Amino acid sequence: MPTILAVSGSPSPVSSTHQVLTLAADRLARRGHRVEPLAVRTLPAAELLRAEVNHPQLADAAEQFARADAVVLATPVYKAGYSGLLKSFLDVLPQFALEGKVVLPLATGGSLAHVLALDYGLRPVLMSMKPRAVSESFFVHAGGIRKGPGGFAGLEPDTETLLHEATDKFADLVESLTEAATPTVRLVPAA
Repeated sequence: MPTILAVSGSPSPVSSTHQVLTLAADRLARRGHRVEPLAVRTLPAAELLRAEVNHPQLADAAEQFARADAVVLATPVYKAGYSGLLKSFLDVLPQFALEGKVVLPLATGGSLAHVLALDYGLRPVLMSMKPRAVSESFFVHAGGIRKGPGGFAGLEPDTETLLHEATDKFADLVESLTEAATPTVRLVPAA
């Protein structure tokens, strides 16, 4: 099965964005995919902002990105745009870092007015990185998130169903394109 990199562009480890990404990653893992997490917030900030691509942690993250067959990118939406943290990470990757990969953009936001941030803000950047395919974006509005005493307590049932559908469509796309790229070996009997 393909390896999928789950990239969190959230500055907080307990954010709704990170939790939604975790739910999507768990669903992909249950389908048999190898899912590797990458929380951009754990990378050294000064080196990330200076684009020091030779820094060991940034080089390791870029290598992890390069090894993946597919990528899920999760971001909170701030002021109608994806996070600066995710932007900084995408900026240090090679120009065509998504070449041959399938991408699922995920976002969370407090207003339905932010839904288009994925398609008008993030998608053009992703397309410039030459992905094989970009799956349909998925946005989780704050109203679809259940809060508990400790913060995130899950998704509302309808939102969870829609996240499962988006994740499954992405997994189907990854699997079909990966199978199509795998050469078939035919054995011919000796005469």
